Amino acid sequence: MLAASASGSGPMSPSTTAVHEPVASVTVVGLDGVADVDFGDSESELTRRGILRTDVDACGPTLAGLDMISPIFIKGRLVLLWAGDPVHTPEGVTTGTPIAEVKARYPSVRALHAPQGTHRFDGLIASDGDRAYLFLHDGTQVRKIIAGYAHWAHRLFLDGHAPADRRRAPVDHHLVDQ
Repeated sequence: MLAASASGSGPMSPSTTAVHEPVASVTVVGLDGVADVDFGDSESELTRRGILRTDVDACGPTLAGLDMISPIFIKGRLVLLWAGDPVHTPEGVTTGTPIAEVKARYPSVRALHAPQGTHRFDGLIASDGDRAYLFLHDGTQVRKIIAGYAHWAHRLFLDGHAPADRRRAPVDHHLVDQ
């Protein structure tokens, strides 16, 4: 038994056993999506699989077990995910992360400035191919995270609200500093 333990095989103590996070408590949103939900998935497929819920009291559809992540669909396809605290990117950026840390973790991030006279947040957009993170911030720290297709993230920032051809959208307050 001692030889097996010393060689790295055999029983492991409970303190060294890996703890796996249940799918329902996933807190990482990446440029592919989250858990079993990928950008480009159809609204009907996610509903059929029981992942998309429309029977809850919310601004639009929700993802089962992922209360802090809101999907945005365009023409029936998932294009963006809004993420709230404690959800974070694989690089560890979450609501409350200082802007300096975002810039250090995403060196190619570009600054986006809200129009003068509005109460909207400024943004930082970190693109990788056709995908991007949009970090809305108050000048000091991240206030909102949006992940998905770069085109739609940039358009969302420019328009100040969800695209008009979206069937169900969070209201404009998602881009407003309240």
